[in-house]
Amino acid sequence: MKRDSFLKGAFILGAAGIIVKIMGAFFRIPLGRIIGSEGMGYYQAGYTVFNLLLAFTSAGFPTAISKLVSEKRAKQDYRGAHKTFKTAFYLLLALGGIGAIGLALLTPTLVHDIFKSPNAFYSVLALAPAVFFVSALASFRGYFQGMKDMTPTAISQIVEQAARVIFGLSFAVLLLKYFNIALGAAGASLGAAIGAFFALISMLFIYFKRKDKILNLEGHNEDSIEESFTEIIKNILRISIPIAIGAAVMPLINTIDTIIVMRRLQAIGFTVLESTSLYGQLQGMAATLVNLPQVLTVALATSVVPVISEAVATNDMKRVISDSKSVLRVSLLIGLPASAGLAVLSGPIMTMLYPNEPSSIGQILFFLAFAVTFLAPLQALTGVLQGLGKPDIPVKNLIIGAVFKSLVTYVLTGIPILNVKGAAIGTVVAYFTAFALNLRAVKKETGAVFPMDEFLIRPVSSVIVMSLVVYITYGQLFKYVGNNLSTIISIGIGGIVYGIMLLKTKSITEADFDLLPGGSKIIPILQKLKLM
Repeated sequence: MKRDSFLKGAFILGAAGIIVKIMGAFFRIPLGRIIGSEGMGYYQAGYTVFNLLLAFTSAGFPTAISKLVSEKRAKQDYRGAHKTFKTAFYLLLALGGIGAIGLALLTPTLVHDIFKSPNAFYSVLALAPAVFFVSALASFRGYFQGMKDMTPTAISQIVEQAARVIFGLSFAVLLLKYFNIALGAAGASLGAAIGAFFALISMLFIYFKRKDKILNLEGHNEDSIEESFTEIIKNILRISIPIAIGAAVMPLINTIDTIIVMRRLQAIGFTVLESTSLYGQLQGMAATLVNLPQVLTVALATSVVPVISEAVATNDMKRVISDSKSVLRVSLLIGLPASAGLAVLSGPIMTMLYPNEPSSIGQILFFLAFAVTFLAPLQALTGVLQGLGKPDIPVKNLIIGAVFKSLVTYVLTGIPILNVKGAAIGTVVAYFTAFALNLRAVKKETGAVFPMDEFLIRPVSSVIVMSLVVYITYGQLFKYVGNNLSTIISIGIGGIVYGIMLLKTKSITEADFDLLPGGSKIIPILQKLKLM
């Protein structure tokens, strides 16, 4: 097993994630313009509950399946690996069905008594079928990831998002045209269920096409002890439950956020409609951009779990330390520039994407942008700890961060001058707290050392130079070509400057390029340009 295997897997998932996010931009941005911040408030209310349910019905299972399958295959127990998958599949079908029915039954109580947003009823209800399809899909993704084959997951993600965009926008437009904003938002929510259905169909097609090859037991270790279905379920739950609790923390806190933000805003004088619009600006518009860098960091975290698990199973602690350092370094190189870029261009970006919204929406993104700095490495280190068989540690750390978030959000959102921006600051506090605790845990568990020069000083220096260039470029161009073109050009120039600075500060090396497809061909070009 090569040291760089998880990065190549991450590259596949990351590439798919970029495609998915580009398609997502063609969904969220037009959707925001179609149904406005009020409609986005209804739409996002549904997703807070949806994501919370997914945490318990599917979130922890791909990681658990991936870890168990990887360990069994490392011992050539291929029959046991496939039995683990089958057991997980039936378990997830049952959980997904329970979750879907539960959401449908609880929808009236949620929107009327908890969220105090009755018009969100259909948006929440439309997501119920998606719970079932996503849960079933999780078993296939975990199985293929355990075989270190990220391609099926990548394909299913692209299919899911494509169907979601096509059907979600179509239903949103039609229902808004013939009915109202609340049903328009529900149409967009229905796109998630349809997308998950098509993704499941695509994964079933891949599985049955490869089934004969998967079940080829040549080289199978006949001395392997076969586990019963009960033992497998226990092992899956032992790993997945802590991860599921961890995955539920942020959706749960976002659900609590919905309650806190809506009530606190109304307490300081905002109407229900104004509060819904502000919440839509925060979660439906600004948070969407903040979540973009997660495409790559989640891919890193997903890919590193089976690799770390295999290294632990073979007692190769040298590789554990090496991969832990690699995944943290790469996550910082992604998160730092994304955070700085969103902060520097917060106003211009939001004006470009949502011209009909008030200019204050840029201030929301400005505060929320700093969350990316800590979210990216937090996710990467969570993957490391899960691979080490310590999934409970990041859960506890995230819970601690979530407690801080609730306190900060409650206090700051009640300050009129801050209002919904207080919730954005609370998010930053939560991710910083959880990241710091995760970093300490990884150091303790692996003995890894993260030099300041390599992990902080060089990347931050590159980001500072990039930010200054972006700020100056936008200011100069705005006078001549206006906001939108200035923003796009500034982002492009910022990316180029950041890349050059990474090379000049040796934040990335020739070894890093060797990990990329065709990377060896890039090195001579950079050397000719005297960038390496």
